[in-house]
Amino acid sequence: MVEGIEQFNDIRPYEPEEMKQAFNDLLNDRQFNLIMKGFAPWLPKFVRNGLLRLAFVGVKSPLDFQLRFMKPVVKYIVWKHTDGCNFDDTSLHSAASECRYTFVSNHRDIVLDSAFLDLMLYKNGYPTTVEIGIGDNLLIYPWIKRLVRMNKAFTVRRGLTPHEMIQSSMLMSRYIHFAVTQKKENIWIAQREGRAKDSDDRTQESVLKMMAMGGDLKELNIVPLTISYEFDPCDYLKAQEFQQKRDNPAFKKSKQDDLDNMKTGIFGYKGRVTYHCGTPVNQWVDELKHLPRNEFFAAVAQRMDREIHAGYTLYPCNYIALDLLNNNADHASQYTHSDRQRFETYLSGQLAKINIPNKDEAFLRQKMLSMYANPAINKGKVRSAEGRLLPEGRKNSE
Repeated sequence: MVEGIEQFNDIRPYEPEEMKQAFNDLLNDRQFNLIMKGFAPWLPKFVRNGLLRLAFVGVKSPLDFQLRFMKPVVKYIVWKHTDGCNFDDTSLHSAASECRYTFVSNHRDIVLDSAFLDLMLYKNGYPTTVEIGIGDNLLIYPWIKRLVRMNKAFTVRRGLTPHEMIQSSMLMSRYIHFAVTQKKENIWIAQREGRAKDSDDRTQESVLKMMAMGGDLKELNIVPLTISYEFDPCDYLKAQEFQQKRDNPAFKKSKQDDLDNMKTGIFGYKGRVTYHCGTPVNQWVDELKHLPRNEFFAAVAQRMDREIHAGYTLYPCNYIALDLLNNNADHASQYTHSDRQRFETYLSGQLAKINIPNKDEAFLRQKMLSMYANPAINKGKVRSAEGRLLPEGRKNSE
């Protein structure tokens, strides 16, 4: 093990020497075996597990595990459930560099945000993938916790008292600094707790303050990362939750709701997907160091928001949603009639999936339109602030 890592035993991913035991424990988990049976019900358990053990031969680290087991799965998801996944890392140094990065991104999918990033880092020649922070509210079964720790995940504790939150944040921050500087790992973490269900992505200052607890922000090499989905397969579930919370302010999702979101996000159609790396924080953060502490973190968060918003890839559906929301055709040059028909058909199909008491079609439609319009609104504000207008002429994506 890396020297000093034992201080993070409560939250860290597995180390290489722990992988074999973790894999054996996974195969002996009854619930995990039920999941595997669903994929190949015709195979006896001993055959399934035997094949998995054979595939595990030669796996000596979490990165090996990702390349052997997770990479083929994620590649299949990209092939089956997207129209392609692109990665723009022109703002970063050469992939051959020894530099490691902390990617702080908007949050689109519970599972795939980091999984797609892993695949693209690998494809583009980076020396390793990312360790990820995942909320313990999602680790609802022992096999899930075991699997994500094998897959380079560290635990983010939720639902704590204020005192517990401070202690947990300090431990997590120290671990992130340790992972980047000592383990030489990349990190992925969402810009806020949970997904922005209306796609109005904003960086929480508390996330930045947490990362600064364990050391200088500059040693983390923070990169604002924008994730752009053409279609969000969970959009109708998010809209549904908006109405449920509107009708019952005490509403909380169940464990089954979380599982449904994960399953829908993985296997739902996403259209085109783009990851865009913004200007690394180290290139501009010194401009803000004269500010008092609270103003400093507010300014860093605002600058990261501008980087993330400027990095959106806008698709026809973003402009269509904005025009439908405003009941005008101000952005009609950015899409065709067939684009609009396709999006209207898609929207109707997603709304039809919602089955809740007192279903409010108008409210749900407005919420879904906002999800697709907000990236265009936010990018437009950045352009306006920079004194640039939206480009003329239709573009399928930009």
